[in-house]
Amino acid sequence: MSTRSTLAFLKTETGSGLLLALTALAAIIWANSPWADAYHLLTHSMAPVRIGPFAEEMTISGWVKAALMPIFFFVVGLEIKHEVLRGELSNPRRLALPVLGAVGGVALPALIYLAFNLGEGGHPGGWPTATATDIAFALAALAAAGPRLPPTLRTFLLTLAIADDVVAVALIAILFTEHLRFPMLASAMVVLAAMVAMSRWRAAPYLLWALAGLLLWGFTLKSGVNTSLAGIAAAFCIPLAPRKPGGAGMLSEVMDALHPYVAFFILPLFAFTAAGFHFEGADIGPVSLGVAAGLFVGKQLGVFGAAALAIGLKWARRPTGAKWIELYGVSALCGVGFTMSLYIGALAFPETAPLAEAQVRAGVVAGSLASVALGLAVLTFSAARRAAETEA
Repeated sequence: MSTRSTLAFLKTETGSGLLLALTALAAIIWANSPWADAYHLLTHSMAPVRIGPFAEEMTISGWVKAALMPIFFFVVGLEIKHEVLRGELSNPRRLALPVLGAVGGVALPALIYLAFNLGEGGHPGGWPTATATDIAFALAALAAAGPRLPPTLRTFLLTLAIADDVVAVALIAILFTEHLRFPMLASAMVVLAAMVAMSRWRAAPYLLWALAGLLLWGFTLKSGVNTSLAGIAAAFCIPLAPRKPGGAGMLSEVMDALHPYVAFFILPLFAFTAAGFHFEGADIGPVSLGVAAGLFVGKQLGVFGAAALAIGLKWARRPTGAKWIELYGVSALCGVGFTMSLYIGALAFPETAPLAEAQVRAGVVAGSLASVALGLAVLTFSAARRAAETEA
């Protein structure tokens, strides 16, 4: 991304994080109000869809996950491809610190979750829920901490979150694919192969790309594979090269065009349908404790510990101009799982397990709020010290 595109990306993510917080709060308030039944009816009503031979019936929240969230993962895939080929992930020296931090930020939360859930009444299969980081929320919190913080912290957090997304996508592919229908899967692979061939045709119409993406999504939905993988796969087919001489790369054009819709419509809508839980139905249990502790304790210690180890062994360098306390504050912000944790939690605990699902939502909200509060406190304190030193 150019510097201008990067600044626009960060501005969009910051605004999206604030909107996500408001929509999630609205969902929680509504779900615990005298009109809670209306919220449940709105999000859990069955909605059949038929387009020609295609027919499927899911709840409203199910359609948001299956039909809209793949667009979010499509944009994530575009970001990953760009960063791997042209951005931060293409530089091994810059890559080491955030990637190792992401590894620590996945491993330790998973172990903490399992520690709460390996016993009687636990649900060990939900461990991926505690391993995710929400880019929008984390960047919004970092921006709120103050402009005096070094910009290298934003780069570190953004790169770490993208690496975290790569892990999340891999977990979704490995753990949440079952009951494969091979004819549909084969059809999806044929469409994907056609999209790979299209990537060599620079002047391919956008409408043709959209139709191919829609076919890929439909076959993937019917195949039993999670539709988020269709979004990632389609993104990797989009070429970097410009459609005409002197123009911007196709990947950048598509990413810039879709990013605001994802940030200000799709993610807030998902947060609204996924965050609402009833306090009475969310009793404290191994799932809620494991998710909350994994996000709040596991993320900050895993990310900061792995980063400190990498810096101590001289495998990587601390972000330029950043203090240790600021690196710790950003590590705490990585525990804001929210959107990604809710998404993975919905896959790990379907609507047929309402108690576990309610505990997941409660754990995600509690762990994310605690993480953002700690991260903001640490970073605001450091920013205030920087201001005082500058004035002195």
